Amino acid sequence: MENSISLSAATEKLSSMIQGAIALLPNIVIGIVIFILFWILGRFVRSFIRRQTKHRDTRNVGLVFGRLIQGGLVILGFLIAATIIFPSFNPADALAALGIGGVAIGFAFKDILQNFLAGILILLTEPFKLNDQIIFNGYEGTVEHIQTRATTIRTYDGRRVVIPNAELFTNAVIVNTAYDRRRLEYDIGIGYGDDIAQAKKIILRTLSSRNEVIKDPAPEALVVALADSTINIRARWWIEPPRQADMVASRDWVLENVCNELVAAGIDLPFPTQQVLFHDQTEETDGNRAKQREGWPVQPEGDSPRALNLSRSVLTMVKRQREQTENGQ
Repeated sequence: MENSISLSAATEKLSSMIQGAIALLPNIVIGIVIFILFWILGRFVRSFIRRQTKHRDTRNVGLVFGRLIQGGLVILGFLIAATIIFPSFNPADALAALGIGGVAIGFAFKDILQNFLAGILILLTEPFKLNDQIIFNGYEGTVEHIQTRATTIRTYDGRRVVIPNAELFTNAVIVNTAYDRRRLEYDIGIGYGDDIAQAKKIILRTLSSRNEVIKDPAPEALVVALADSTINIRARWWIEPPRQADMVASRDWVLENVCNELVAAGIDLPFPTQQVLFHDQTEETDGNRAKQREGWPVQPEGDSPRALNLSRSVLTMVKRQREQTENGQ
């Protein structure tokens, strides 16, 4: 008897649930349709804003507002759909619940929110733009995407690096293409016996003959160091545009032609050499050590370390003989 009563109650409850679902079916369909419409509208608005700001300086601003408007429309469509599907649903209560749990959500998604805000600030302030070439923490490449969470760069050897926006926003970033021009430099070592003025003229003449080298500001050749085996002359020149491929090509041409021109003019390009001296030398084979400065202290003329040691030995022998004579007496 009890089993039949419980089965009947369960059947009635299931039947009421099915009837309620059937009654809500039109609302569910309408809610889904409204949500899809808002989602499509958000994508359309985002694409429209991006097209309007594609060829302007405010392109990144358009990306930011396009994404924010799309997100706002999607959230609005979800709230309207939830209200239609569940008539008892109150958006104000949901917002209040979000406010109560906002602190917990903030701690749980701190890194995500930090990267999101940093991405918006990067898009608004534009420290770098799409297709810029940057250097960050040893990574160097071309900026492909600036998203709200991370920035993607393509390295020169064809790899992708994804960098969180918070790190980019709070650390130093080198933007190689921030300006239209870039100065290149390289130190060239010539021999101490070579004519410095002649070497500088050859370097400047070679640099000026290259069409890609900018004439204003003009190339420079400056003596920067008197090194161990060379006099270092720093060649400096400007190129435009400052892309990595242009920089590599320009440096390759300049170094090859400057080297050939200097060698053709008889200018020496010495390389470092070392001389190793061993301190087992003797006066008989290598002369007086008092006149040699390879780590030996300077002695008065005629007093070499070998002579000094001999004098000490003679004095010690005389002292011992005197002591033995006294003890014998």
